[in-house]
Amino acid sequence: MSWFFCAICIEGNDTLHLYENALQTILFAGGKGKNMKYIILVSHGGFAAGLKSSLEMFAGKRNDLIASGLPDGKSAEEFGQIFAKDIECVKPDDGIVLLADIIGGSPLTTALNVLSGKGLLKNTIVFGGMNLPMAITTALMKDNMSNEELAKQILHEGSEAMKQFEISQSDEDEDI
Repeated sequence: MSWFFCAICIEGNDTLHLYENALQTILFAGGKGKNMKYIILVSHGGFAAGLKSSLEMFAGKRNDLIASGLPDGKSAEEFGQIFAKDIECVKPDDGIVLLADIIGGSPLTTALNVLSGKGLLKNTIVFGGMNLPMAITTALMKDNMSNEELAKQILHEGSEAMKQFEISQSDEDEDI
C-alpha cells in the first residue's frame, strides 16, 4: 500500500482524498463476515477524540477507528462503562491495535480490563505514548503487515517523529 500512497501524494490534496476514499471503499467492501482490525485510541480527557479528528484529516473517515477518553471528574469504573459501549461493534475474532496516551494510566488499564472481560485481548497489540505519526502508520499499514512487523513500524515512526526543532539565526528573519 505504501507505493500507492506515494504515487498519489504528488497529485495534490483533492486527488489524495479521492483516492483515499476509493481505497477505503475497496478495503471495507463486503466487510460482513470478514474480520476487522480496529484502531482504538484511549486517553485522559479529549486527547483520543482530537487525535481521531487529526488522523481522519490524513486518512479519511474510517469505520475501523474508535476513540474513547476518560472525562475529567469520572472514575475508572465509569470510564469502563463508556469504553465498553464504544467497543460494542468489535467482535471476538477482530484484531485491535490499541494506542494509549500513557502506559499504566487509568484509561489504558481500564480498557485492557474491559477487553479482557470480553475475551478480546488475544488479537490485541498495545502501545503507549501515542502520537499522530503512530496513528497514521497504524491506519495505513495495519492490514498489510503482521502484528510483529506493524509493532516495529509503529514504534519506529512514533519515536522518529520526536525531535527538537532548531531555529537558526537566519531562520528568525524568514518565515518558518
